[in-house]
Amino acid sequence: MKPRVRFAPSPTGPLHIGGVRTALYNYLFCKKFGGTMILRIEDTDRTRFVPGAEEYIIEAFQWLGIKFDEGVHIGGPFGPYKQSERKSMYKAYADQLIENGWAYYAFDTPEELDARRKEAEAAKKNFQYDLHTRGTLCNSLTLSAEEVKGRLDSGVPYVVRFKFPADTEIVVEDLIRGIVKINSNTLDDKVLYKSDGMPTYHLANIVDDHTMEITHVIRGEEWLPSAPLHVMLYKAFGWEAPQFAHLPLLLKPDGNGKLSKRDGDRLGFPVFPLQWTDPKSGEVSSGYRENGYVPEAVINMLALLGWNPGTEQEIMSMDELIQLFSLEKISKSGAKFDPEKAKWFNHHYVQQIPVNQLVAEFQKVLEGKGIKADDSKVTRVVELIKERIYFTRELWDQSHYFFEAPENYDEQAVKKRWKPGTGAHLTKIAEIIGSVVPFDKQTAHDKVMDYIQQNELNMGQIMNSFRISLVGAAKGPDLFEIVDILGPQEVINRMQKAIEVIRI
Repeated sequence: MKPRVRFAPSPTGPLHIGGVRTALYNYLFCKKFGGTMILRIEDTDRTRFVPGAEEYIIEAFQWLGIKFDEGVHIGGPFGPYKQSERKSMYKAYADQLIENGWAYYAFDTPEELDARRKEAEAAKKNFQYDLHTRGTLCNSLTLSAEEVKGRLDSGVPYVVRFKFPADTEIVVEDLIRGIVKINSNTLDDKVLYKSDGMPTYHLANIVDDHTMEITHVIRGEEWLPSAPLHVMLYKAFGWEAPQFAHLPLLLKPDGNGKLSKRDGDRLGFPVFPLQWTDPKSGEVSSGYRENGYVPEAVINMLALLGWNPGTEQEIMSMDELIQLFSLEKISKSGAKFDPEKAKWFNHHYVQQIPVNQLVAEFQKVLEGKGIKADDSKVTRVVELIKERIYFTRELWDQSHYFFEAPENYDEQAVKKRWKPGTGAHLTKIAEIIGSVVPFDKQTAHDKVMDYIQQNELNMGQIMNSFRISLVGAAKGPDLFEIVDILGPQEVINRMQKAIEVIRI
């Protein structure tokens, strides 16, 4: 049987990269075996619904290149794929559980339950609605059939709770963690359905997975505590359960706790795929796309956070990841997020971007700054500094001096390199540059080297001073490549200006 998997986020805000990784692992697994990937929106909790979140989720996956076969945005034979649009179907399943003795009506008010919690706290105990307490509470297990019918007929608010059997060993078979066992006596009777007509996550999740014929539930380990209930729900309905796989957490860079938005804000890296603007507060959270990350880099980086192919290989395309991926090689322990490694991946993928594409992107930046430059010059500049950039947004930072003469000079570099007499030597070098007609960078290089050697000058000191006069700092690519692109007259002009400004 070909696998059918789903990614089922709630539209409560932007999509965390931990969620992206969960979707990615689902995608890699199902595509390896020719399966089907579904995007389902779980919006049963309307109090947490955030406008725009669903659209954000869809756009994020489109940018990342994770393609769904069925889903809320494309339809399919098992729709609708949004739980709020499936609302009418869930009551019948809740009724079925009640009829079969696997669930019951509970009429306790929030105030009554709160009073019980306070009583337990006073006795230094914990209160939960379970097989130990349900016989003392207001529900269809303690009320007569007539009382229950009367309350239902008169519209008294209620919830439907799952009825865990006493002293039962529940076995969860997990493809990553192996066999997990838990005794039913420790579990609370979770709410499955509310009298307002909305199911809770637990009921809707199980019903949807079954009716959509999901074969594998691959999700984060935060859902592991819910797995015993889900296993028991499948048993209660008489359905075959899917196979479960609970993924390790993405951890903070120091490994101390789950990666959060605050970590990104504090350390200066995004934790969302796209930029997100909170519709209520207006707060803007950064995204990988807007920070200049290439989607292939984000995919490659996330794939290796908690999984590896068992080799030293780190750079892998989506197709390679699909071929190599296996659930068995996912780690049980959390994976520390490394912002520097994320940049390393991006650097690699930026180098794969065709030069003409980078040129087109850079020309937009130059136009925004009021700079007109021929594609031929911009191409040479991009080819020269491409290997230095980690993000395409760094093109300007790494090459601005090709388009604008420096207005200031790095004080530390000047202090270290510009000595008494440097101006006179640079004047001579400027004359040498001007004497090479027609201009040829190799000839100019050789003549300048001859001058330095004949005058027994400090090579590093003179060449770095030369560089400072052109760039404004002691950095940049090959000096005579800079000279060649700027042209002899611009080089001479910049040298003369530097000599006038830096008087030592």
